[in-house]
Amino acid sequence: MEAPIRPAVRGPTFVRLLARLTDADMPQSGPALADRLSQWIDWTRAVALSKVLDAPASEPGPDTGPVVDRDAAGACARARSALLDAIAGAPELAVPQPQGATPADGAPDGAEAVVDFAPFRQRHLALQRSMLAATGRLRGELRDRLARQSAEMARLAEVDAVMEGALSPREHALLAAVPALLETHFERLRAAAGEAGPDASAAWLDGFRRDMQGVLLAELDVRFQPVEGLLAALRAH
Repeated sequence: MEAPIRPAVRGPTFVRLLARLTDADMPQSGPALADRLSQWIDWTRAVALSKVLDAPASEPGPDTGPVVDRDAAGACARARSALLDAIAGAPELAVPQPQGATPADGAPDGAEAVVDFAPFRQRHLALQRSMLAATGRLRGELRDRLARQSAEMARLAEVDAVMEGALSPREHALLAAVPALLETHFERLRAAAGEAGPDASAAWLDGFRRDMQGVLLAELDVRFQPVEGLLAALRAH
């Protein structure tokens, strides 16, 4: 009897990757966006958001001109590039080179160099902290720039600030669960490799490294979405 084919999971790459790696059955449809937000935003945050939306538009600060837009885009690009380099250069995620080649500095010498998930967890948490710090700083800087452009952009900046405060706790809690999901995937791959014999020992660990790197890259995309939205608004003004 053939195993039932799992339906394809719809949604962002980050969600689809986690669903594939954890073998989770994800619902094909969920609550509407408004219903979901009502579960995430408590009444105090809802009141704060309502006040921002209902308040008269504030006067913008001094207009700094289009040079600011280019500077903002450059700062975002540099921050994202630095995070991409950090993910690509993480020694725990380096796939060992073929025998005879010189391994990268700090990279494991072989598949057996890392057999416990703890170093992967520590690296993932460190990279998450770096992503959070960089995107939080950029988001604040972009709001400041928007507030100086026009009354409408100043209101957008205020709305984004309230939304960040309202949704960040939920976002942090969800993203904090990712290392545990990866650990489950790690243990499942290691168990399967043990059943397959010693020849599979290198392949499963290399495969996990690639999977974890893919999840980190997808998480980086998710974390940069608000930044890219604010940058697009700044460019369009």
